[in-house]
Amino acid sequence: MTAGGAPPDHERLERDPRVVLTLDAGGTHLVFAAMRGAREMAPPITMAAAAADRAASLSAIVDGFQRLREQAGTPDAISFAFPGPANYPAGIVGGAHNLPAFAGGVALGPMLQERFGVPVFINNDGGLFAYGEALAGFLPWVNRLLAEAGSPRRCRSLFGATLGTGFGGGIICDGRPYLGVNGAAGEVWAMRHKLEGAHCVEDGVSIRAVRQEYARRAGDDARAPLDPREIFEIAEGRRPGDRAAAAEAFRRLGEVAGDALADVVTLLDAPIVLGGGLSAAASLFLPALVAEMNGRMQCAGREVPRTDLTAFNLEDPADRKRFVAYDAREVEVPGIGRTVRDEASRRIAVGLSRLGTSRATALGAYAVAIQALDEG
Repeated sequence: MTAGGAPPDHERLERDPRVVLTLDAGGTHLVFAAMRGAREMAPPITMAAAAADRAASLSAIVDGFQRLREQAGTPDAISFAFPGPANYPAGIVGGAHNLPAFAGGVALGPMLQERFGVPVFINNDGGLFAYGEALAGFLPWVNRLLAEAGSPRRCRSLFGATLGTGFGGGIICDGRPYLGVNGAAGEVWAMRHKLEGAHCVEDGVSIRAVRQEYARRAGDDARAPLDPREIFEIAEGRRPGDRAAAAEAFRRLGEVAGDALADVVTLLDAPIVLGGGLSAAASLFLPALVAEMNGRMQCAGREVPRTDLTAFNLEDPADRKRFVAYDAREVEVPGIGRTVRDEASRRIAVGLSRLGTSRATALGAYAVAIQALDEG
């Protein structure tokens, strides 16, 4: 993901004739798409990740791109998302705990460049998801809401968090991706678990976290392993099981994620967009997540807000209305005899992907490739 040059404009991307093959590589599935003009040329191809078998995983990646090439013709580039840590500029991946097949490092970018004969760009999955949502998803939607409400506020930065096999993150700063010195910016998974301090936050914000918490609380009712979709259906009363345990498994996830994201907004002061498979159950955890961000703590002997910002759940119509309202106040200019307008409160938006995780990631990958090709 390049740092130089002007960030691409989505309307210009929509007119671009170049073809880019993309991949969203997760711990469970590989989702491939061929993009032209910032749009998918055909329905995405989904394959099993074979996360623990290097040969099978590499074979699946090559096969997926080969099938895309047969659909779309020779591409101008390959650009895709892969979990960190990784040396993204060099195309070397490895170390992602949800893709153990690549432990120790694999020069995946050079391998694919040799195989397909086109430039290959690999970037952090959370970063590409956030980039797609910044270009044409959550960020423009938030700014449109503000404009329609007559508010002068606009947002140009964004944090994207993905909740699924793992807990990923990506930063968009002033319209462009921010990777950090080592390409490791946004790695939210490594923050500390609020409720279990010896654990990483991902142990509380992931598919395994929901499964484990439901099994712990449901006891005999959880003898057969359940996936989060089934636990979600139990919580909603649409499937037999321990409804209270299911609801608490998701509520707890929201609390743990909210604590980590409170740290994120303290540092970035940016809206947060949520994606990943678990975001489909947002109705069960998003209220707890936002409540945790708006919680209280002790500081210097007194109770203070968890952050200097108020988080608003934009999936809640009442919260959305409060967020876009321009909370103006008049502040006196000393010795001048007049006032200036100021916003009385500082607020942050939290909501769900407007594009869908894989589509947003593909768009981010497309934008990165087009910018890199333009810069030579």
